[in-house]
Amino acid sequence: MSTDVATTTLPPLTGESTGSFRRLIRNRRVAVCGVVLVVIGLVALFAPWLAPYSYRDPIGVPLSSAGSVGWIGTDDFGRDVLSRLIYGSRVSLGVSVLAVLIAVVFGTLIGLVAGYFRGLTETLSMRAIDILLCFPPVVLAVAAVAALGPALRNVVIIIGVLYIPRFARIVYGSVLSVAKMEYVTAARSMGSGALRILVKTVLPNVTAPILVQLSLSLGFAIQIESGLSFLGLGAQPPLPSWGSLVASGRDFLEVRPMLLIAPATVIAVTVLALNVLGDGLRDVLDPRHRH
Repeated sequence: MSTDVATTTLPPLTGESTGSFRRLIRNRRVAVCGVVLVVIGLVALFAPWLAPYSYRDPIGVPLSSAGSVGWIGTDDFGRDVLSRLIYGSRVSLGVSVLAVLIAVVFGTLIGLVAGYFRGLTETLSMRAIDILLCFPPVVLAVAAVAALGPALRNVVIIIGVLYIPRFARIVYGSVLSVAKMEYVTAARSMGSGALRILVKTVLPNVTAPILVQLSLSLGFAIQIESGLSFLGLGAQPPLPSWGSLVASGRDFLEVRPMLLIAPATVIAVTVLALNVLGDGLRDVLDPRHRH
């Protein structure tokens, strides 16, 4: 379901960092998608203040139309759909961000160690990564959550573990190239330890592919979290998430189609913005795509 991005190796960080930042701002795809994602993130962050009603308390007649009660109407329990959609962003985005952070930290660590030290460490870690990559993420996530129980903590951990191989593979490939550079050899000849070289020299020069994969993985994580919630394995009632809102709205598609269209549209816009942002970051940060 997920696709690894091409690895990108940057030269030692100098004035290039400022130039890359300027190119990011000037890139229309990065700018537009960045604004969209910032708005969605702020809505999730300030949901208690932005939501007009409580996500769990009825406010009117069930299945009321848009405008009569609330901007989008009410669900089958008489709860405000817009408020539940706003609160649902906290769950969907929060779970996805935490899961991807787990994947970034552990995947980057594994890739750095395996690519720099090589040998037995490389063999054991990369073969374990290959085993995880053999399983479809969605199938493995459903099986793991069903076994451990439908708790948000379990969903975060499982999605994070599923995406560790993506980051590990990308960082590993980049480190193999960076480790051969002259500035890494110079750091070794000056007596710098392995930890200092990895943190100060290697890691800053493999951040470009990590940033690109970070954006893409967030989109895939949102899809998996929404799919798990759709199946009842994610957020449990009355706590809303985008996936559970889609699941509850499908039963009333003919009567109140907005109950399904609203959360589905939010998921589609968010995932699309993250994917386009990832493409824009790759074009800006990768010299091979810059023109």
